[in-house]
Formats: sequence, structure tokens, C-alpha cells
Amino acid sequence: MLSHDDDQVAIDPRAILTSISQVVYSWRMADDTLIWGSNVGEVLRIKDLERIKTGRGYARFMDPDNTASRTDAIASSDSRDTGAGVPYRIQYAINPSSPIDRDRLWVEDTGRWFAGADGKPSRAHGVIRVINAQRDSEERLNFLASFDELTGQLNRQRLTEALNAMIEDARRVRKSLGFLIVSVEGISAINEAYGFAVADEAIASVARRIRTRMRAGDTLGRYSGNKFGIVLANCDTEEMPIAADRFIDAVTEDPIVTSVGPVNVRVSVGGILAPRFAGSANEAMCRAQEALDLCRSTRRGGFMAYLPSSDRDEARRANARVTEEVLRALNERRIVLCYQPIVDARTGAVVHDECLVRLRNVDGADIPATAIVPIIEKLGLIRLIDNRVLELAVDELERAPSRHLAINLSAATFADQDWLAALAIRLHRRPDLAGRLTVEITESAAIADLSAMASFIRLMKEYGVKVAIDDFGAGYTSFRALRELDVDAVKIDGIFIQNLSRSADDRFFVRTLIDLAKHLRLKVVAEWVQDETTAHLLTEWGCDYLQGSLYGMGSVETPIAAQPTVRRAV
Repeated sequence: MLSHDDDQVAIDPRAILTSISQVVYSWRMADDTLIWGSNVGEVLRIKDLERIKTGRGYARFMDPDNTASRTDAIASSDSRDTGAGVPYRIQYAINPSSPIDRDRLWVEDTGRWFAGADGKPSRAHGVIRVINAQRDSEERLNFLASFDELTGQLNRQRLTEALNAMIEDARRVRKSLGFLIVSVEGISAINEAYGFAVADEAIASVARRIRTRMRAGDTLGRYSGNKFGIVLANCDTEEMPIAADRFIDAVTEDPIVTSVGPVNVRVSVGGILAPRFAGSANEAMCRAQEALDLCRSTRRGGFMAYLPSSDRDEARRANARVTEEVLRALNERRIVLCYQPIVDARTGAVVHDECLVRLRNVDGADIPATAIVPIIEKLGLIRLIDNRVLELAVDELERAPSRHLAINLSAATFADQDWLAALAIRLHRRPDLAGRLTVEITESAAIADLSAMASFIRLMKEYGVKVAIDDFGAGYTSFRALRELDVDAVKIDGIFIQNLSRSADDRFFVRTLIDLAKHLRLKVVAEWVQDETTAHLLTEWGCDYLQGSLYGMGSVETPIAAQPTVRRAV
């Protein structure tokens, strides 16, 4: 009994042990008598307790798949009992109903055995704890270490290991294998129409259908979200497209049945022969993906095999060189800005400068943005450049209190949280800079996702930063979209400006754009202004600002802000 305040609270060992799924026992090995705690029936779910009064009787409930038992743990011990007993611990499964029913219960058996006069185990006592939840968790983790949870097939890591091993085997016996990447098309549409759960049903069904058309020795794994990888053992050039068609037919010959009804999907397949065209799993996966991308770019569905291309290989090497050079330039602070003036159309005075990116070579020569930005965007490096441009532009605004600068922001960056956080930090420290900064977004980026762009523009307005649409006219932004975006200015695409004095069509189009912008009370900038005639026309039509070779090209020198240009006021 324990005292708690003035009340007497009784302790019930049976209830406590039962609540934590544990039961104690004592085992006399001499006569095989097994004495259990009174809660044994509740913990081990064994109804006929007479059957477990001996160690031999309890052993009959052991799962036949066990690799060892309590008897084995005690018998295999190489320790000697010096009086305090010898500890043991073992995990095994029992079947409470019967070995045939396979109603398995995992337990951990922990105790001590004591030696008799001959030094051999004579008696033992301990506690058995039910660990089904622990074992289920361990088994699940072990499963997920090798297999994809949704489809039950190999995960990406194990698929890679299997492909590497099979390539090595094929190389050793001088045979070939095929590796296919199967892309399930239409999953995004199913996601939007029915939700992710139904899309998962479709993906799992595709895996089952592919499995039914595989040969013994082939290997299937989930390559990524909507893609599967298939290793085709002993496969040659002629057999690989036949196998691909077999899998395509398996997926597409009948609609896939889901919980919301039948859905239709297509598959595209890219494949490669190894080790002929790929010496490792990584190489095989990359080149099979290349073939898949080419297949998807030329048609929906079908199969395409990887074939070597000297042009493609050279382009890949060139991309690698560009990537290396850009990253090195960033690390060595060789990404610099040059400044191109934008002038007031009527006075000719510089009102602000556009920041243009230059990559400075180790020899001091500058490479213009037009030569590197398209490649950088393709290689996914543009966000790094945009972050560097922001850093340099804000530094310049801090250095020169009278400067006004415009920076270009790529479509990949305007929703980038790192860029937004960097801007917020800078403006929190120096909120006065916001009014002297303009962010230019291309028209194509602006109309690609109006909702996201509108959110970005609202955020910039909260900071006090102006936003302009660059290359205006190239994407044919609708009147409604332009009004909803609530930008401060539009910048007419130079392709319509460069031949303005010679093209009646361009004159009509540009004047229409200016009228539209003026109706919406937007400032208008015209770029690529190269001659006085063009400047005169634009000013007469109401264009606010002009930019181009007539007023100066980009320079890494930082000119004095607001200094009038040589052009006369119109």
C-alpha cells in the first residue's frame, strides 16, 4: 500500500503489467515447469493456459519462421553464472491461436538464467513484452529502405544499385542489357481533376500492368514521381523497342480503373543499351532521360532509343564549361554591372539607369548578358545571377544617393524566397532605397502566371519598389491582364522600335501601345532608340522615357546621375 495525502491507494501489479503489455515468468528447467504472472492470458492472448505450463508447451506456440528461441539464447550463452545469474534477451514471434492460424505476436523476452550445482542452466526468470508496434515500425523502415511505398517496387536507390550490378555482370559475360525510363503522361491533369489520391491510384496501377509484361530476370523500380525504370536483362538493340511496345500496350490498351472511375493515361519511353552506350547506372539513367526528353518533345507517347550524337555531346560539354565558368565568376566576384542611361524624352536628362549583367573574363574582357543569359537560364543558374545583381544594385544605390536603377528579374526568380528575403533584409535596413529601385519583368513572365505575378507586384508596392513590364508588345498582354497587374511602367520591346522610321506597321503598333499605356496611367519607356527621327516620333506620341544607342550603350563606369545627355530637348 502507498499513502497519497490521506487516501490509501492500492497498487495492482497485474493491472500495471497488463497495461504495458508485459508478463513475468519463472522457469524451472529441471522439470520444465513454467510459472506465469496472473495476467499472461491478457498479454499473450492465449486462452488455454494449461498448454503453457511447461517450456515445451510454450514452444509449441512459436512461429515456425523464428530463427531462435529462449532456449537457444540460454543454451548458446558462453557466460558462466557466478551467483548473480546470466542475462539474456531475444525477440521472437508466437502464434497465440495456433501455429496454423498465423495470428503472429512479436515479443521481447528478457531475463536471467541461473546455474545448478553442475554449472549448467537450472532455472530462469524474466519478463516478456509485446513489441508488435515496434516490429511493425522496424519492418516498415526496412521495407522503405529498399522499396517504394506506393507501388511496392524498388526505390530509386535500390534501382540504381541493381542497374550498376547488372551492367557489371553484362560487361563480364560480354552481353548487353536495356534500361528504359517510362514516363506516365496525364498525371497532372488527373491531379487537377480528381486530386493526388486518384493520381496515386493510377501510378500504382501502371506499375502493376508493367509488372505483368516483364520477363523473369527483369527489374522494375520507381524512378521518380510519374516515372518508372526497367532493367531488361539480356537485351539487344532489336529486342529493346519490342519490350518498350509491350509495356506501352500494357498501360494503354484499356482505361485504368480508379475509385472515381476509369481514367486514360499515355506513356512515353526512353531507352539505352548498356554497357555499349553507358558504363554506369548514372550514365544510363542520364542518357535514357535524354532519349525520353527527345521522345516527348517530338510526339506524345511511343519509344525512342538513345543514340550517340557528337553535336549533343559537344553541347553538353559546352554547357558544363559555361556552368563552371559562371560559378567560378560568382565566387571570384567577376559578375559585374554596366549601366545604360534612360532619359526623359522631352529634356534629354538621365532619369535612371538600367543595370545590365556582364561576366568579366580572367583576362579582363567583358561578356555581355545577351551571350550568357539564355544559356544560364537553360542551365538553371539564373537565380544565382539575379541574387548577385540585386546585391550589386543595392550597393550602388547606397553608394550614390542620387542614383535611380532598374534591374531585370527572370521568370525563375520573381517567386524565389531567397531573393525576396534578401530584398526584404536590404530594404529593412535602408527603406529609403526602395523608391529609387525599379524591377523589370518580361511580358512573357508576367502573363505566364497572372495570379503569382500580381502577388509579387503587390509585395513590391508594399516595399515601395516600382515594377515595369519589359519587352512590352512581344507577348500581347491583354488589356484586362495589364490592368490587373497594376505595374508602374511598360517598356516597349525594341524589336518594334528599331525600324520605326521605316515601318508603317511598327508605327501603328507602337502608337497603339503608347495610347493603351497612357489610358492606364502608366509610364512608357522605349528601348533601342538609335536615331533622332525615332526619338522625335516617340516623344510626339507621348512616350515618357527613351533608351538606346542614341543616348549611350551600357558602361561599367558609373556616370553621374541625372546628367543631361548631348541630345537636345524636343
